[in-house]
Parts: sequence; C-alpha cells; structure tokens
Amino acid sequence: MTTTTSPPEAARSATELLSSACHRDPKAWDEIMRRYRSVVLAKVHSFGLQDADALDAVQMTWLRLAESCHRIQSPEHLAGWLATTASRECLRILHHQARHAPAPHDAAERQAADPSAGPEQRAVDADTAQQLWSLVATLSPRRRRLIRELFDNRPRPYTEVARDTGIPAGGIGPTRARALKQLRRRLDERGLGPET
Repeated sequence: MTTTTSPPEAARSATELLSSACHRDPKAWDEIMRRYRSVVLAKVHSFGLQDADALDAVQMTWLRLAESCHRIQSPEHLAGWLATTASRECLRILHHQARHAPAPHDAAERQAADPSAGPEQRAVDADTAQQLWSLVATLSPRRRRLIRELFDNRPRPYTEVARDTGIPAGGIGPTRARALKQLRRRLDERGLGPET
C-alpha cells in the first residue's frame, strides 16, 4: 500500500505554498513567512521608520498578502510582490505623518529668513518649510519634541526645555546634534540639502 505525503514545506515551490496558504494551510503560511520575512523586514528598515510604524508596515504587508493571495498572478515573484507591498505600506505611513504634521508656528516661519523675497521664492520657501516639518514628524517623539522646543519663536533656557521634554539639560545638546544630523541626512536623501 502506497501513501502519498506532501513534500516538506521547505521543498515546496512558491506557487505551491501560496496556493496552500490561500486555502488556509497554516504550515504554508509559516513557511512563506519564514522564507520571505527578511525581504519584508529589509524593505521596511530601508525607510527608517520608528519601531511602531515599522511593525505596522510589516503587519500590513502580511495582511495585504492574505487579502490578495488569490489575485497574485506570478507566485514565483512573491519576493518582489512583498517588497513592493512593503514599500507602499511604508510610503502610506510617511504620507499620513506628513499630512498630520503640525504646520509651522506662524507666517514668518513659513516665509523663512528673507521677508523681502518675491512670491515665487516665498512659495518655494513655504514648500521647503512644509517638507522640513514633515521630516521632523518622522523623528522619534523625544527628538521631534526637542526640535520643536528649540526652534520655537520663543527662545527658552535649556533648563525649561529640559523640564518640558524630560531630557536632562546636559543631554539636550547631544540629542539636538543627533536629531539635526538625522534631519540633514533625510533632507539630502530628498534632494533638499544645501547645494555644494
């Protein structure tokens, strides 16, 4: 008497695994996640999201796979599909953060440093300021709050900033330097850094 056994999960093709996963086979799902976890994590990590946002992007990527597994036309390209989906989830999170970033404090801040600039330059400056504040919104909550406190139009002593942010007064300078370095890097990535 001959019995047929299914091949071990690790030996199954992506097409077989995806088909089984679509039919709610938990072993197939486990194997898909084992095989492709690093693809999803690497793509999400490349966006530099905060830990909670990165976790959301990873979870949403797997959810999108569960929702779409019957519609994937090329299961052999599942790694690419997952990478693209992870990118889209990260971009969705970043766009959400940018839309909900607080507006600059006042009109003078939006006009940047030169109040005599023409309307075109003011529009460019306002757009740049909005993009900058959108990038500030991607910083960790601690760094984001510190940047807002330090660049407020009402300068305050470090002791007050330390009290309000919970950062020791001696740690404000180094934390500020790290936050500004991170912002500079992100500005450069978007082509908004200073011309050299």
